[in-house]
Amino acid sequence: MKELAYLNKYLLRYKWHIVLGLVFVIISNFFQIYPAQMVRHSIDLITDNIGVYRAFGSTPVQSDFFGVFSSSILIYAVLILIMALLRGVFLYFVRQTLIVMSRLVEYDLKNDIFAHYEALPLSFYRRNNTGDLMNRISEDVSRVRMYLGPSIMYGLQLIALFVMLIPIMFQISSTLTWYALIPLPLLSVGTFYVNSIVEHRAEEIQKSQSRLSTFVQEAFSGIRVLKSFTREHQSVESFTIESNRYKEQSMKLTLVQSLFFPLIGALIGLSTILTVYAGSMEVMKGSLTFGNIAEFIIYVNLLTWPVASLGWTTSLVQRAEASQKRINEFLNTKTDIVSEKELTKELMGKIEFRNVSLRYPDTNIQALHGVSFEVQPGESLAIIGTTGSGKSSIAQLITRLYDATSGEVLIDDLPIRHYDMVSLRNQMGVVPQDVFLFSDTIYNNIAFGLKEPDESKVLQAARDADVYDNIMDFPQGFNTRIGERGITLSGGQKQRVSIARAIVREPRILILDDALSAVDTRTENTILNAMKKIMVGRTSVIISHRVSSAKLANKIIVLDDGAIVEVGTHETLMSKGGVYSDLYEKQMSLEEDAKAD
Repeated sequence: MKELAYLNKYLLRYKWHIVLGLVFVIISNFFQIYPAQMVRHSIDLITDNIGVYRAFGSTPVQSDFFGVFSSSILIYAVLILIMALLRGVFLYFVRQTLIVMSRLVEYDLKNDIFAHYEALPLSFYRRNNTGDLMNRISEDVSRVRMYLGPSIMYGLQLIALFVMLIPIMFQISSTLTWYALIPLPLLSVGTFYVNSIVEHRAEEIQKSQSRLSTFVQEAFSGIRVLKSFTREHQSVESFTIESNRYKEQSMKLTLVQSLFFPLIGALIGLSTILTVYAGSMEVMKGSLTFGNIAEFIIYVNLLTWPVASLGWTTSLVQRAEASQKRINEFLNTKTDIVSEKELTKELMGKIEFRNVSLRYPDTNIQALHGVSFEVQPGESLAIIGTTGSGKSSIAQLITRLYDATSGEVLIDDLPIRHYDMVSLRNQMGVVPQDVFLFSDTIYNNIAFGLKEPDESKVLQAARDADVYDNIMDFPQGFNTRIGERGITLSGGQKQRVSIARAIVREPRILILDDALSAVDTRTENTILNAMKKIMVGRTSVIISHRVSSAKLANKIIVLDDGAIVEVGTHETLMSKGGVYSDLYEKQMSLEEDAKAD
């Protein structure tokens, strides 16, 4: 239960739900215990008076006696019915307090986990796969809810029922009570054992289902490849093999589940037989009545499900403990990207790197070596280099997705660690290398960075990114819904929508991280020309492997293997005849060859 102690703060938050739930449990138990005593009085009334009734023969007195006799039985029957209805009402209240409490805790826990996820650094997401993150916030939280809801509810019912019922049973007959209780521990242990097997096999089925779903997803996603290589038949055979495994696991589970209710029925029957046997002996001795036997049989049946549920809830608690342990592993992961002074101020846009080196904590790869440069407010910097040279690492340091391993990054002459990260990032516009668009309308994707939607800004951003005409060509214009990860749009359209999303918030610092890689040279030139006016008055960092994207920059730095090898303007670097010049000539030659083709 150590791992589940994390949930105590939620239980304390909803303590009145638990208190009221316990009150309703006690009341509902009263309304199921007391009718058994009425059954006893009814049967004793019949057995005690049947001889008197017969003694009157067919006289008028017998008819009068029957009227009084039947009226008494009817009163008992009506009272039992009323109590059954009242028990149902209070059981409803039990669920409306305890089960609702578990749903409220589930809601809070999911929100807390999601908020914690979003606060964790980028390195956390590079270490963990998306499926595992989703399972912990869905499947694991659902298992924890079963502990908070059914386990607590049935646990309170069992405790309250034992406290209320066992003394009554011992008061009537200790011998009969012991006979009635003998099979119940076996029932609890048996339920726990069967349920453990069920849970194990259910997990195997879940794994098989996951493999089956993954196989189907890959087959449908790669349907073009399957058809191109005429591998449909082999794919169907593989699916059949995996489907058979799923069927075999399901049949094993069904076999075990089929034993559950016969086991319960057999042990209940054993309790009933022992109760009738011991009760008959006591009746023959004259210490008990037939009504007591009927009362005890009802009590045994009342105890059956709570005792059986003890094994089930024990299994639920074990599963919840394992799930909460997995959740706690992530909740105990702390981010090291924190603000030292929570500084909030309007940025001017100066960026400075002082001998900055970066080694990624998750992969231990050295991305940057002693990088130093300075960009004044309103200036533009182009960072050029081949794949893996460390260009994107600079963008991640400016937005503080990572912290420098050594050296210092300064914004407006202040260490970046001093700034409140929300305030800092709100004044930056980033177009990432891997464009991600949400499954929403184009309008909402562009307006994503705005605190309050502004149609005029959205339309102007689309024009500046040279995507306005493309959007208007769609039948629904800006209300066109983008498919998952922007699949509705072409690569160039996705990148231009991403650029519009970055510039619509009018950032002080604009970062284009290889944002024009998916557009052709003509479109690239159109966007760059449109961005001349966008870049006026704000600091711009253009990261690209294309030297053509560097023409607009006031300064160009060339990276190679994480280190700066050249610094200057386009003209000065071309005159040097170094790395930049070689890259430029090679790329221009490739473009000319492409045009010739």
